[in-house]
Amino acid sequence: MPKLPVLCRDEEVRDRVQRICERFQSVYDPYFYTDTGEFLESLRYDLPEAAIINFSDQLDDATTVLSTIHGDPWLHYGGIVGVCRQRDEHRVQELLSGSNVISLIRRGEFVSHFSRVIRILVHNRQILFQRDIQKYLLKDISGSFVMDSDPFNARTYTNLVTNYLYNSNYIDRDGRDRLHVALFELLMNAIEHGNCGISYEEKNAWLGEGQDILYLIREKMASPEIRDRRVHFSYRISDDRSVFRIRDDGAGFDWRARIADTAPKLESHGHGLRMTGAYVDNLRYNDAGNEVMFDFVHKTREANAVPGLFSESEERIVQPGDVVFREGEESDYLYYIASGELGIYTGESRITTLSPDDIFLGEMSFLLNNRRSATVIAESKSLLIRISKNRFVSVIKEKPHYGIFLARLVAQRLERLNRSYAQLQQSI
Repeated sequence: MPKLPVLCRDEEVRDRVQRICERFQSVYDPYFYTDTGEFLESLRYDLPEAAIINFSDQLDDATTVLSTIHGDPWLHYGGIVGVCRQRDEHRVQELLSGSNVISLIRRGEFVSHFSRVIRILVHNRQILFQRDIQKYLLKDISGSFVMDSDPFNARTYTNLVTNYLYNSNYIDRDGRDRLHVALFELLMNAIEHGNCGISYEEKNAWLGEGQDILYLIREKMASPEIRDRRVHFSYRISDDRSVFRIRDDGAGFDWRARIADTAPKLESHGHGLRMTGAYVDNLRYNDAGNEVMFDFVHKTREANAVPGLFSESEERIVQPGDVVFREGEESDYLYYIASGELGIYTGESRITTLSPDDIFLGEMSFLLNNRRSATVIAESKSLLIRISKNRFVSVIKEKPHYGIFLARLVAQRLERLNRSYAQLQQSI
């Protein structure tokens, strides 16, 4: 059962986490910490897929944790569930900027919302596997969820999907920001205008009075007919693109007229559809206007974050056809793959291709003090970070958890090789 580290002194919150995790049996095993150092040790050595930080009872300590995560996001890529008091929400959102946030829950709403978070994670575990291992098990990654008309669900799903694509090097930081805006906008449209039936004019008047749109949604949800409506959200992630579908249970809207309306808008809303169309690919609606689909094309694969302790190491740029190293050479360097694709050859036979998904190149012979067991030739322009043995040993001495992470990578690589070999034997 995956470990779920929880940094929290609040006994009531701790009790709720324990009870909710017990309700979802065999999903997460919560471990509670009041000491920041012990919590950070869990992040470093357990590499959890998710962690809970209670900002409402130890904001300064939590800030220290975030500083460590921001200092090396390459290693600390697990999702964060934050808890805060309503008065601190804006400040905590700023602190979490750039982090892999799954959701930020107000202290007074923790019970209902944390249950929803766990339910979402249960239905979408395939995008929470440790870094990239799922790509070798599944050709396409897909998921679907039926949610009630609560903006909390929209934000949680938006965070979960966009962070996964970024951490898996499918999209860069700019792509993550654009997709986040587009996906959240369309999910909120399904809630506000689709299911709740809030018109453009009604929303404009409400915001003009300085009111929060969340309270208007809750007011609408008091009606049993609206409360029973759902938002249907699904995604399919393949190697070259992601495809999203969002459908609400409302009557739909005249999307053709909205797209054709080019008149300038001075209001604080109403720009979403036009902006979303500029951010995504192939935006399309059904005739009724209560279902929207769009594509988001992935960029050429390159690493979004460099291991913090190796960021000062020497960079090496290789062009297509360049030999990185040859079979039988001394293995004095380990390479971190920052971008590009590299072919692996034994003799005249091409074995496989490595990319930033594989993270390291030449780690086997490097760790075993053997000569290179294969020749590596660049198949595209590639950026490699060359790490010497002295530098690597120094890093392991300074941060032993890097050694554990590398060991896990090697174990995953061996598992994939064994699986490929078994499949080959079956086909003979």
